[in-house]
Amino acid sequence: MRVLVVEDESRLAALLVQVLTEEGWSASAVYDGASGLAAVRAGGVDVVVLDWMLPDLEGPAVLQRLRAEGHAVPVLMLTARTALEDRVAALDVGADDHLAKPFEVAELLARLRALHRRANPSVVAAQRAGDLVVDPQTRRAFRGPTEVVLTAREFDILALLLREAGRTVTRYRILDEVWDGDTDIASNVIDVHVGRLRGKIDGPFGRNAVQTLRGVGYRLDPAGG
Repeated sequence: MRVLVVEDESRLAALLVQVLTEEGWSASAVYDGASGLAAVRAGGVDVVVLDWMLPDLEGPAVLQRLRAEGHAVPVLMLTARTALEDRVAALDVGADDHLAKPFEVAELLARLRALHRRANPSVVAAQRAGDLVVDPQTRRAFRGPTEVVLTAREFDILALLLREAGRTVTRYRILDEVWDGDTDIASNVIDVHVGRLRGKIDGPFGRNAVQTLRGVGYRLDPAGG
């Protein structure tokens, strides 16, 4: 996913780019409304994080122009304004979502993933890495012609790793997407489920597709191991 951050606070912009990059996404930042407008017009952007208060053109003005020109890129509006009328105004000018400052990084990431999913239904199509295939529609997994029976949690972990094949998926992201944050990241519950998943998709087939990055998370070999 390619994310454009339009934020005039350079330290916050740099932090957001770092966080998004660590999630395995491509992220870049510009620092004023006119530059944000130009970057979206140039193409290659999947989601925009747009601050309300910007030099030259404020966020709502940028968004109004983009929508008037027919740009449908999903936009998450950031603002220090928390009143109901401000939230309504952000949505009325064309924002797809709204997040008040200060915010939790986990919530920002979850909202961006949701925007990307809604804008790209194809992300739920069957995914493949070598002879490893998962079909989110039927929730079935295969190694070549052999179906691998997984629990719901195991399937969700595998589907996430496969969507991000070749990129590191943090433990926090697995916790957020598979458990909805409803467990303690300090516990070994993620490790247990990943271990069982390996025992089903790797062990019997002599593969090593699911790789551990100690202290960070996991990565799936895009060649399928």
